[in-house]
Amino acid sequence: MKVFRNVPLLLLCLLTLRPSADAQPGAFNPALLECGRHGEAEIICGTWAPEDLERTPDGRFLVVAKMDQGEYGGLDLFELATKAFTRIPLSAGKRPDWGDPACTDSIGRRIQPHGLSLSRRTSGEWQLYVVNHNVRESMEMYEVLPDGGSWKLAWRGCVLAREAYNDVASLPDGSFVATRPQALHKNGQNLFGGEPSGNVVVWNAGNGERTLPGSEYGFPNGVLVSGDGRFAFISGWTTRDLYKYDLKAEKEVARCEFNFMPDNLTWTPEGGILAAGIKGVSGDCPPESGNPCLQGFVVAEIDPETLASRIFYDNSGKALINGVSVALAAGDAVYVGSFQGDRVVQLPR
Repeated sequence: MKVFRNVPLLLLCLLTLRPSADAQPGAFNPALLECGRHGEAEIICGTWAPEDLERTPDGRFLVVAKMDQGEYGGLDLFELATKAFTRIPLSAGKRPDWGDPACTDSIGRRIQPHGLSLSRRTSGEWQLYVVNHNVRESMEMYEVLPDGGSWKLAWRGCVLAREAYNDVASLPDGSFVATRPQALHKNGQNLFGGEPSGNVVVWNAGNGERTLPGSEYGFPNGVLVSGDGRFAFISGWTTRDLYKYDLKAEKEVARCEFNFMPDNLTWTPEGGILAAGIKGVSGDCPPESGNPCLQGFVVAEIDPETLASRIFYDNSGKALINGVSVALAAGDAVYVGSFQGDRVVQLPR
């Protein structure tokens, strides 16, 4: 989660300062525990604002969206075996069958990534769609290619956004579903009041971008699409809920509620959904403390058929990470990322 246009003052406390070039891990946020193992959880430092995560096709790496503008931002790889972060090699070569033909030029490493979605095209290529907020509001499209024992990206196209996207679910035919949390936001509207502030759109090459009927929600945030393409799952960040939307009938068919603010959504290897987010926003921390005004996080697992959910992890006051936005299962662990800070947290499955 991050708000970009007409940012309400209430959300300013979600942002922290970037670390200085010589900052030690954790030094710029003394409220958090030091990097390393703390019981069953391990804090792995060396990144910045890892807002969203995706597994690579071989399951050996995570793609990391570092949601920052400048030297700390961009797309990284995180190797699970070595727990090391490295920058993904990037090239460009526009493909006419990717994105909007009017988008002809890559923005290179100037990308400010937000939501990610990695999937396989019907034609066989692995595609990574990345919500971008720098240079242009857009959906940037990359082909994920083998690079020795690792992976690299080749830019293939983009779609310019009418309103800023937040998260995306890429589909095998090259289309996508994306959330636009502030598309309906009016000046002075209380984003935490529960009123609809945004909506969900679908884009394809033939028809362009179209708003899904009845998808006006309170800060629609994360999105997933079922493997058969029938259902979209959308998290309402400020309304603390999740919606199941029938893409064929174009209507909401189910809803569940949470006691936390669900951000990004990810699939488990077994076909469940993981939702992660903060427990709430608080303004009681003094500005001079340098700490974000956040209180705790939860990871929940949801059955996509029934929307029945269970708590996978509750931090219960343990200061592991702030600004939690994603949880992703990979191997025998779940990795938790955030829209700020210098770390991911590894939890056992």
